[in-house]
Amino acid sequence: MSGVPPIEVRGLAKRYGALTAVAGVDLTVNAGDVYGYLGPNGAGKTTSLRMMLGLIRPTAGTIRLFGRDPQESVEALQGVAGFVETPTFYPYMSARRNLQLLAAYDGGDAPQRIDRALAIVELDDRAGDRVGGYSHGMRQRLGIAAALLRNPQLLLLDEPATGLDPAGMRDMRRLIGRLADEGMTVLLSSHLLGEVEEVCNRVAIIRRGRIVYEGTISGLAGGGSNVYRLATSDDADARRVCEAQPGIGEVHSERGRLAFTADAGAVGELSRALIEAGVLIHELVPLTMTLEDLFFSLTEGDGGDATADAQAAAPASEGTPA
Repeated sequence: MSGVPPIEVRGLAKRYGALTAVAGVDLTVNAGDVYGYLGPNGAGKTTSLRMMLGLIRPTAGTIRLFGRDPQESVEALQGVAGFVETPTFYPYMSARRNLQLLAAYDGGDAPQRIDRALAIVELDDRAGDRVGGYSHGMRQRLGIAAALLRNPQLLLLDEPATGLDPAGMRDMRRLIGRLADEGMTVLLSSHLLGEVEEVCNRVAIIRRGRIVYEGTISGLAGGGSNVYRLATSDDADARRVCEAQPGIGEVHSERGRLAFTADAGAVGELSRALIEAGVLIHELVPLTMTLEDLFFSLTEGDGGDATADAQAAAPASEGTPA
């Protein structure tokens, strides 16, 4: 539907008794996004994806895929494909035979898409080999090929690069990039920051079942750019000037230097005020946090404890939170 987001989630929650796996998640994935759903293992990513795909029922909240509720009808999954956790196949059959069985189940013109799906994931030259002899990365790519049989507009992938060696991770990033270039919307869950940073244009970070950031990668990176370090001829006088200066905040000592937060305009005025107060500036530098620093600052202390406990407590019929 034109103008309707491929994914719109509001207040999504999943509880297993007293344990909360997902606690009120809100997120919106727009058409054409490669959207990273990022968080430590056990933060609630897989549980969220299971609910989005209609595999388990939410305790609370709403899910809309192209404006339709997957809990109400399987028709809501039209144009939607992907996999949660590791895709599985018959190991004693070839990749092509596995896809033929899946295509027969889907019906329609899915069988006619097998060759192209294998070519897109670069398995066409190994299509006749038994899947039992495939590497982990090849099985992950075969999982995407299986999803492509449905000719999806929206692809949901749960940790597709987990367990891959560096070459396999590179191949997976290139594959996701090619799918995005063809106009497909992709939601990619991961605990690997580098994977998300390289392929995604927008991201949500989940911590203990709650979203702690949603926005662009550049917006996330900009979160640490207003921290400055200052060394002067008289740090005591410099601190008094800083604390009195408009636009300067959180002044404190750090490793023998002063540190504070400010925007660029306020820093210029601070420099003038320090000179007028007779304080010489030896060093004044911005401290920009890396994306990795920001990620850990947003998720530190998250061992996935509540969700891991929920995984053990979940009824088998409800799936396994992760």
